[in-house]
Formats: sequence, structure tokens, C-alpha cells
Amino acid sequence: MNVRINVEEKTLLVNQVLTYNNTSNDTLKYIILNDWNNAFSSKSSALAKRFSDEFIRSFHLATEKERGFTDVKNIIDSNFNPLPWSRPDGKIDLIKIELTQPILPCSKQSFTFVYSVKIPDSKFTKYGFDNDGGITLKNWYLNPARYIHKQFTQYSNENIDDIPNAFSDFEIEFELPTNYSLSSNLQEIDTLNLSNSKKIILKTSNKPEAILTLQPNNTYQNYKNEIIEVSCGLEDNRVNEIDKVIIFDKVSRFTADKLGMPLSSKILITQEDYSRQPFYGLNQLPSFLSPFSDNLIFELKFLKTYLNNYLKENLNLDQRKDYWIYDGIQMFLMMQYVEEYYPNLKMTGNIANLKILKSYHFVNLNFNEQYSYLHMLMARKNLDQALNEPKNRLIKFNEQIANKYRAGLSLKYLDSYLENDIVHNTIKEFIQENQYFGTNSRQFETVLLKNSPKDINWFFRTIIETRDLIDYKFGKVTKTNDSIAVNIINRTNTNIPISIYQLKDNQVINKIWVTNIKTDSTIVIPRLGADKLTLNYNNEVPEYNLRNNWKSLKGFFSNNRPFKLSFFKDIEEPHYNQLFFVPEVEFNLYDGISPGIRFNNKSILNKPFTFSATPMYSSNTGKFVGKATFLVEDNIRDEGKLYRIRYLLRGSLFHYAQDATYTDIVPTIQFLFRDKNLRVNKNEFIQLRQVYIDREKSAFINKNTENYNIFNAKYGNFQSEGTKHFSISNDLQISSKFGKVATELHYRKLFENNRQISLRFYAGAFMFNSSNSDFFSFGLDRPNDYMFDYNLLGRSETTGIYSQQYVYGEGGFKSKLDTRYANQWITTVNGTFNIWNWIQIYGDAGMLKNKYDKVKFVYDSGLHFNLVPDYFELFLPVYSSNGFSLNDANYGQQIRFVVTLSPKTLISLFTRKWL
Repeated sequence: MNVRINVEEKTLLVNQVLTYNNTSNDTLKYIILNDWNNAFSSKSSALAKRFSDEFIRSFHLATEKERGFTDVKNIIDSNFNPLPWSRPDGKIDLIKIELTQPILPCSKQSFTFVYSVKIPDSKFTKYGFDNDGGITLKNWYLNPARYIHKQFTQYSNENIDDIPNAFSDFEIEFELPTNYSLSSNLQEIDTLNLSNSKKIILKTSNKPEAILTLQPNNTYQNYKNEIIEVSCGLEDNRVNEIDKVIIFDKVSRFTADKLGMPLSSKILITQEDYSRQPFYGLNQLPSFLSPFSDNLIFELKFLKTYLNNYLKENLNLDQRKDYWIYDGIQMFLMMQYVEEYYPNLKMTGNIANLKILKSYHFVNLNFNEQYSYLHMLMARKNLDQALNEPKNRLIKFNEQIANKYRAGLSLKYLDSYLENDIVHNTIKEFIQENQYFGTNSRQFETVLLKNSPKDINWFFRTIIETRDLIDYKFGKVTKTNDSIAVNIINRTNTNIPISIYQLKDNQVINKIWVTNIKTDSTIVIPRLGADKLTLNYNNEVPEYNLRNNWKSLKGFFSNNRPFKLSFFKDIEEPHYNQLFFVPEVEFNLYDGISPGIRFNNKSILNKPFTFSATPMYSSNTGKFVGKATFLVEDNIRDEGKLYRIRYLLRGSLFHYAQDATYTDIVPTIQFLFRDKNLRVNKNEFIQLRQVYIDREKSAFINKNTENYNIFNAKYGNFQSEGTKHFSISNDLQISSKFGKVATELHYRKLFENNRQISLRFYAGAFMFNSSNSDFFSFGLDRPNDYMFDYNLLGRSETTGIYSQQYVYGEGGFKSKLDTRYANQWITTVNGTFNIWNWIQIYGDAGMLKNKYDKVKFVYDSGLHFNLVPDYFELFLPVYSSNGFSLNDANYGQQIRFVVTLSPKTLISLFTRKWL
């Protein structure tokens, strides 16, 4: 390639000669080229869809100058004949070239491409141009796709670093401004100085891709030993250069020892590579605590990125299907590295030395134990996915964290089971044998089976290819002075090996592996003076539940877990019944500021049963109020749509008026459904509940104050992403006084011109209604909330600032009109349209019918300041059925607002988890 860059326009002009060597046994009538830079050219590409799925709106809102594209000007063969080309199957990031002469097996053809490349902004994927003038080029040129099993691999760019490039030889002449420096994973052969620029000649062989970085101020350092050369751009000014050289030498020698000498003679390590796949858990604690030394942070960052790039350049796998091998080897070696060089390192670093935190389990965990917990985080949420699930079908947390860690843990498990470094030696053999050839997971399995003295079919068929849970526990244990008869129960019927440890005074005195336990088995082992039996003591097996893995041999009561009281939250500790407490405060007009303490058993990992009880003190009334919740979750692991059943009992006691309390008790059962493809943000639910309400009589409230109970059935269907949202919900309510049904539809669309429209339709009708007030009626501008579902600050107020609180429910109007309720039926349409950033216009229209009255048509409109959606919003009425709102002398009383004061809810704004 001859490449010239225009740093002002962020473009490349490329003249490329491709010589295609057909090493297959097939005759090729066309070739496929990866043109992944062109994925940035459209807001409807697979890349744009990926961003939308992950609620990343920056790409959709970007200008054309910020996005990239490839402009192909000419494609000709060696005889200078133009070749027809197209984008196959509508994939805008692939090019299909029809050949006038087929490429026969073991023959070559050359082609010439002339094209320009518009470099995208780095804010989308970390690669591209940044605000400091730097440019990182990845997936920037036309490269042949991987050809295997008689076909080209045709993957679109989905921002998951799995481009299926064929390994190629490169020779690049790159022309750039004189004041810019260039770093790459290619060997620099020469530099030619021109009048106003310079030309750098790069060359290498058998690489999957050419990655280049250009900087006006060079921050890259080159390190080289007899093993490899590394050009490193990791940002860390707190580590001196001598220490960096020592770290490079240490890591490169460790890797060569474990994996063999590299095929590639040079590797590029960029800050962008690390930023895309950081070491989660390493540096998540506040920097002022300095949990890890600067040198250690740099060392582990370098190790992680070096291993990732080393494996990509020395192992030619399908990165979308067999990514778990890359991830597994990388994490397996990282765990080995820490065990070898930092065996006493804790997950929290120096924080583990603080006596005030010694009682917390997470503080005492070894560094490598974090992998298991981060994988189990998804398994307990029933969001885990099989390791052989295609990479583009993984949810974001699994793609970047959980599945990586699970892959490494799986290899570590197999290594512990086989012993004698069989797994390590197999990995090394597999890499060295396949450096020059394309390979796959089946060949990795073949090498493992050849080297293994034990049956390990379960490893691939169960650990890799399924998401089956693993959970063993002890049944009956019979002991004598000389032997122990142990019954082991397989709670999930996942038949894989499990380890049994015998302990004496908390020291391991014996370990055995037990296999083929399909349901339960009884084994007899020598006593050896042991006082405790433990399954999976060192957590080699990725078990779902460790709380049932031990059995004391001292006596019956010694198996009881003691209670442990901890502040705030902790990681699950198997040998204790944990109880957590945390201060909490709520506010409403009648109770005032209500401080309290929430007691719960919710550790960081989800549990089948959780409870929360919060006694609180009402500062206005001087009485105790509070709430409690009890929840049982049954995760359904089958492949059907039903994935969870929740059994919930909640209750609360607060004031609904100055002198009166309400008590609600709500038993609920929920059935939750989802798409088999977890990346599809579609969920359904069926909810059945009985709402029991007990209200004290109030001298200030004229509305009904009698006690009542309501049966409520609800169905909801939600499908949402960054650029569009659709939901539908149906609601049925039946009590002794009324029966009603309602339907709500919501649609939101962000258009390519960055305008957004939101539409909501609501319709409700009474089946019967014997109530003599509007307490159970449909609300046009605010529901009465007789089931106490909404967080209303002043729920009984009809005037004043508290009555102006707006909640999204029922009629959805923002203006208070003459008729505010409907006791027969109601139907409304609510719409908003943005005119600039967070400023929107809204309009509502509807009809409502009350007994003995005619049908009324009503409407309103105004401005909506959507400052923090769902947390702080303002509605300013302009025109309605009552006339021009701005003419009202008391206009301030017409303004409506949405506000959230609950600290727990506010915190959730900043701690939204990935899906």
C-alpha cells in the first residue's frame, strides 16, 4: 500500500496492490474483502444497531464529519480491467469482487484498489482521531476475509474486535506530516524525508492486521529483547522507564515460557486497546485509597493487553466463534502470573491491611478469587451465556467481563483436575503447531484429548457448550474412627468431577476427585483424623452455590452458620448467615424527613431468598413508620422464554394525611419472559397481586377512607433500544366496589436527523362501578394512587406545590382541567417532540365519559424541560381546553414537575449496569 494522510481532513488516500494466494483446494470465482471502516458510514449498519442496542446514542447523534466511510474509486485486475464489485447481502462493511478469471488452487492473482478513507472520531470505539490530534488506525484498509470450510467468513463490524482477516504479508509506504510520529505492529524498514512530509516504509509477514498510531507528540516507547519488540503507548507517567523495561522483559519472558516463542516479531500495545478491555476489579476503588502500587497497576495492564495482542497475532482462530480460547488462555495465564509473582496479593490490594475493614469478606479475598465472583454475578442473575455462544450474541457484561473470566476459570478447573501441567503444555503445543495455519476449537479439543490420561469429554460438552449450573452438596455423613461414608448429592444433575477435601484445624490433609455423580453417590474414605469435609474447597469448580459445601465432623450443631452483622454490603461469605444494615432516609409531606435503618440479607450476588426490613422515624408525627419486603426468586434455566418466577410480599406503614396512616400488604407473583437471544432488549411479564389497604380515618380528607382490597392482573411487553422503544401493558383491577380494565401503548423513535418523537396511548373503562366518589376513577392529569404504587410527596394534596407533582400514569395530561376524573371510560393520546436538546413540546388530547354527563373532548399543550429524564422534569402549560394558560394570574400553580428525592433511586442514576 501507498498511503497518504491528510490530518486536517482526517482522511487517507490509499493505492493498494493485493496479491491473493489461493492456498485452499477450491477454485475461487470471487473474493470477499473486509471494509469495516465503512460501517461508520450509515446509522443503519450492524455497528449502528449494536450502539443502539447498548443505549449508546452518540453515534446516532454524530455529524457526518465525526463518522467514517470508505470511498472506493477503482478496482482493477492485473490486466488493468475494471472488476465489478458490490456490498454482499446489504452488508455495507464488506466488498464482494467478481473475478473475470477464477483463482485456481495453489495459484495467485493481483488486484489494484484506489480508495479514500474517512477516519471516524475515536469517541465511538476508541479507535480513530481524538481531540489531541492523535490518530489510531485499526480496521482501516481493505483486507481479504478469512476463507475456511469452502467459504469466506462474512462478519460485519459490531465493535467487538473480531474481524476475520486472512493472515497476510504487508508492505506499506505511509506518507505523513513531518511533525507526526508513527508507531505500529509492523517493522519499520526506512524513513524518507520529503519537502513537506516524510514517508515511512513498513514491512512484515503473516499478520492478521496492520495497526498504526500517529501522534504530533510521541508518547510511545519501544522495548526489545531477543524474544520480541513491543511498541507501547500505555499511559502511566508515574512509572519510571527503567521499571517499565523490567516489566516488559518479565512479561515477555513469562509469556514465551508458557506459550513458546512468538511468530510475530513485533507487537503494538495502545492505550486504546486497554481502554476497550480494562482490568475490571484492578483499579475500581477510589484512587485516593491507592489500593495498588503504580508499578503493579502498570504491570497488570501491560500483561493483560500484551497477552491479548500476542494471542491474536500468533493464533488464527475464528474470533467470533472461538473467542473463548483467546479469552481462556489470556485469563488462565494472568491467574498463573499472579500466583507465581504475587501469591499473597489481595483483591483489594493495600486496603486489606486496614483493620477497620478486616471483618468484610471481600477485603480478605485473594486477587484471583475475583474472577469467580464476577462470573457468578451474571449466573445468579440468570444472564450467563455459554462459552461457545457467538460473540456478537453476548450481552455487553458477558462479552467484556463474565465470559472472559469464566473461560479462564474453566481452563484452571481442567488444569486442577488433570494436574501435571497437561493443560499448560497442551496450550503451548496447540499454539506452536497452528501459528501458520487457520485453526478452530475442535482442533484444540483434539490436542487436549490426545494429551489427557482421563476422560474429559464433559469439559467441552458441558462446561464449554452449555450454561448448565453446577451445584453439589453433602447428604448424610456416617463416621467411624477409621473411615467416613459420605453421600454427595448432585442438585443440578450436571455430571462433572467434583473435589472433596478433608481438613484438620483448617489445614488440608487430603484431596480426592469424584466423578460420575449423576444424582447422588455414597463413597467411603479414610478418616485421617479430619474434623471437616469440604467440597470444592479452593473453588476450582465454577459452582453456583458454595454455601452447602461443608460438613463438620465435630457434632450436629457445629454445622449451623453463625450470624454476621455488617455495614452496607459485602460479598457472599459461605460460612455465615450475613445480615447487613445501612442508613436510609425518605421524605413526604406528612411524615417529613424519615430516617431509618434498612436490615437485609442482600449480598453482592443474587440469592434465591432475600428480605429487607426498614424501620423509620417520622419526624413530623413522632411515630415509627417503615416498610418490609420478602422475595423468593426461581430462575428457570430451560431454553424457553420463561426465565424467572418471583414470589413477593411487601408491606409498608406511612402517613397519607397529617393525622392518618395507611398500611398496605401486597402479595405478588410475577412471571418474567425474554427472547432466547439475550441481546434482544425485549421482555414480557405477567403479574398477579392482591392489594390489601388499611387506612385510618382523617379529619382532613373527604374522600373514601374505608379499607379495601383489590385483585390486580397485569401483562406487559417491552422492547427498547437507544433509538426506539415500544411497550404495551394491559391492566385488570377487581374489587367489591368496581372492576376496570386499561391498556397503555408507548412508542418512541429517534430519527436520523436527531429529532425524537414520543407517543403514548391510554384507554380505560369500568366494567362496573358502585363507588359514590372519584376515589377509584380514572385520573386525567394524576392518578389517585389508591394502590400506593407511586412515590407521591403529598398524595392527598389538591392545592399547593405538592399537588403539582406529575407522575406518568392514566390520562397523562399536564394541565389541570375542569373535569379531572372519569368514572365510566377514558382514552387519551400524549405526545412529545424535541426542538433542542432537552427542550421539548408536548401535546395531549383525549375523551372521557362520566355518568350522567356527555362525552368530553379535552386537550392541552406546552413546553417540557426534560432535564434529567424520570428524575427531574418540568412541564410549562401554554394552551388547553381552558384557554391560553399564560394569561392566568396564578400561572405558577399550573406548572407540573417530576422529581425524585429517594437517595437509593438517585444513586441508581449513576450505577446503571450493562446488559
